[in-house]
Amino acid sequence: MKMKLLLPCAFVGGLLFHVAPVEAATEPKDKTPWKITGQLEEACSCDAACPCWFNSKPTKMTCGGGQVLFIEKGNYGDVKLDGLALATMGQSPEGKTMMESYGNWNFAYYYIDEKANPQQRKALQAIAGAVLTPGVSKKTETRYAAITRKIEGKEHQITIGQYGTFHGHLVEGGMGGAPKIVNPPGADPLHHQYEQGRTTKMTYNDADQNWSWSNSNYMLGTFSVDNVQYEKFAAGLAQKMAGTEAEKAPKKK
Repeated sequence: MKMKLLLPCAFVGGLLFHVAPVEAATEPKDKTPWKITGQLEEACSCDAACPCWFNSKPTKMTCGGGQVLFIEKGNYGDVKLDGLALATMGQSPEGKTMMESYGNWNFAYYYIDEKANPQQRKALQAIAGAVLTPGVSKKTETRYAAITRKIEGKEHQITIGQYGTFHGHLVEGGMGGAPKIVNPPGADPLHHQYEQGRTTKMTYNDADQNWSWSNSNYMLGTFSVDNVQYEKFAAGLAQKMAGTEAEKAPKKK
């Protein structure tokens, strides 16, 4: 089942430095308070670690991948979201960084946990529109699918219905433990800190794509985010972008 996703104008991450400041400053009309806590699973086609979070070009011509949020506890107003999940899959255009191409990605599809009831689906869709790369592409759709995770030892196996899957594991750091990346230039509240790994395999067959690769970038993180954090983040980002635009403007002699 699918439907068009109407995205609010809240913008996510350092990915947005090349988007018009007036858009970033626009506040979403929906003022419903929400909060979600859980784990982030993420994978893409880049070699580990993905350079896109550092405003560098992808290691292949494009960066194609996805983020999956497994919500342990959550609410959207009075609607409980415990045990549900949401995801996005997208792809940047060839030869460009994610930041400079934001708004012009090849596609961005959204996946809502099919076991959610109608109220929960609406809530998850609203949250996805606030935190999962909103406004990144003109080609967007939303689908309802079974979003599952199976953990066997160090291997995390993620499935998004019939559309895609990725298996990943953390790599070991030189001093033990998994490498951690903290506050990269492209970070938003979801990506303030994450652990680094590699995929065992990744496939995707939606949005006119047919991906199949392995040994690519994999990331694992925990999150506890809410609407207040993202409202503050968007406001701060708008200020930064306004300053950047002012610096670019020709100086009067």
